[in-house]
Amino acid sequence: MRSIRARTLLLVLSLLSLSMSAISYKSYRDAQHEIEELFDAQLAQSARLLQGMLGRDMPAAQRQALQSALDLALQARHNPQDRALSTGHAYEGKLAFQVLDERGQMLLQSASAPPGLLPQLVAERQPNAGAAPPQKVDATLANLAEQLSGYHRVALDGHQWRLFILRDRQNQHLILVAEREDVRGELVDKITLRSLLPDLVGLPLLALLVWLAIGWGLRPLQRMAESIKARAPDNLAPLMFGPLPHELEPMGAAINRLLLQVNQLLDQEKRFIADAAHELRTPLAVLRIHAQNALEAPDPEDRREALRQLGVGVDRATRVVAQLLTLARLDPDVVQLAMREINLLDYLRNDLAELTPLALKRHQELSLEADEAADYQLLADGPSLGTLLQNLVGNAVQYTPDGGRIQVLLEAQADAIVLRVQDSGPGVSEAQRERLFERFYRLGDGQGAGLGLSIVRRVVELHRGTIELGESPLGGLDVCVRLPRNRA
Repeated sequence: MRSIRARTLLLVLSLLSLSMSAISYKSYRDAQHEIEELFDAQLAQSARLLQGMLGRDMPAAQRQALQSALDLALQARHNPQDRALSTGHAYEGKLAFQVLDERGQMLLQSASAPPGLLPQLVAERQPNAGAAPPQKVDATLANLAEQLSGYHRVALDGHQWRLFILRDRQNQHLILVAEREDVRGELVDKITLRSLLPDLVGLPLLALLVWLAIGWGLRPLQRMAESIKARAPDNLAPLMFGPLPHELEPMGAAINRLLLQVNQLLDQEKRFIADAAHELRTPLAVLRIHAQNALEAPDPEDRREALRQLGVGVDRATRVVAQLLTLARLDPDVVQLAMREINLLDYLRNDLAELTPLALKRHQELSLEADEAADYQLLADGPSLGTLLQNLVGNAVQYTPDGGRIQVLLEAQADAIVLRVQDSGPGVSEAQRERLFERFYRLGDGQGAGLGLSIVRRVVELHRGTIELGESPLGGLDVCVRLPRNRA
C-alpha cells in the first residue's frame, strides 16, 4: 500500500474495530452475567413466594381452584383463537413451577411446566436409578431432596432449562421454579444488538471523518511536495516552506542541506574547471610552440632539442593534472576518509623507500630519524597520508640543491604524532611562508603547479591536525605536521 493516507486509515480502523470488538465482547459477557444473576434472583424470589402461599394447612379445594386456574392458562395456550382465554404473554410457556409433597406427589404446577423436568434431573443425579413416572417421583426424591436444593441446568425436549429448587422443611414441600434459557439469551442478544447497532452504523461515517482528518493532517506534506515540484532544475537556493509541523521540520532541513551540498559540489566542479583551464593554458601553449618548432626545425639538433622540451612540457602538464585531481579528491565537503589504525613509522618507511630514487638522482641524502621503541599507532586514512608525504618530500627534493640533505623526523607524543620534513635548501622568508599554502603559488623556477602545500594542508585539516612552517636547522625549510591519534 503506497498511500500514507490509506495505510493510516486502514491502521486506525483496524485498531478501532479490534478495540470495539473487545469492548463489545466484554460488554456482552458482563450483560450476560448480570442478566443471569437477575433471573436467578427472580427464580429464588418466585420459589419463596410460592412457599408463603402454599402452606401445609391449605384446603384441598382452594388448591384445586388454583390448579384449575393454571389449567385454564394451559387451555389458552392451545386455543389462541379464543380472545377471552388468550390474554397473557408469549413468554408464559417458557416459565414453569411445580410443588411436590414429601411423598413426591404433585400438589401444584403451572400450565407450562414440562412433565419430565424433575425426573430428568433425578435421572441425571442418579443415572442407575432409572427414569421416574412423569406425574410421580419415587422414594429417590426423598433421598436426594437435600442435594437437589439450589440451582441446576437440565436439557429436556431440545431446550435448556434453568431450575431453582427450594426444600420447605416446615411444610414438607419441594418447590421447583424453572425458566427456559432462551428467554435469557434473547434478552442478552437484544441488549447486545442495541449496543452494537450505533457502532456498526457509525463506523462508515467514522471512516469518512478519519479519511478527511488524515487528509487535513497531511496537507503540509502535500504543500511541501508541490513546492519542490515547482522548483526549477537550476535553482539550488534553499526552499522556503513557511511554518512546518514539528514532524516535517527535519525533512525540510534535510532537503535544504542536500541542496547546499549539491551546490557545493557544483561550485567545486566549476572551481576545478577554472583551475584546470587557468593552469593548463600556458603549458598547452608551450607544448604547441615546441611541437611547431620541431616540425619547422631544419637542423636535426634543433629538432631534438624541441622534442626534448616538448617531453618536459608533457611531464609538467601531467604533474599539474595529477595535482589538480588530487586536490579535487581531497575536498573537505565531499571526501570520505577510510579511517583505520596504522603504524605511521612502518607506513613512512614504505613511502620513503619509493621516494628515495628521486633524491639519489640528484645525489641528495634522504634520512629518517625515529625512536624505534615508541608507539606510532594512529587512526588515519593511509592513501591521503601517502599523498601528504609525497608532496612534502617531493617539494624538499625539488628545492634542495644537488648534493643537499633532506631529513624526516618522527616523534611520538601522548595524544599525537609529530612529523617533520627538513631540508638544506635556500629556505623561505617568514613573510612568504603563509603564501606557500595558496594554490598556484610557486617560488623561483619550480616545475610544479604550486599545489603541493595546498594538498598537504587539506590532508592535515581532514585529520584534524595542524601544520607549521619554520626555519630548518639544516638551513632550509622546516615543515612540522602534528596529527592527533584519533579524531575525537
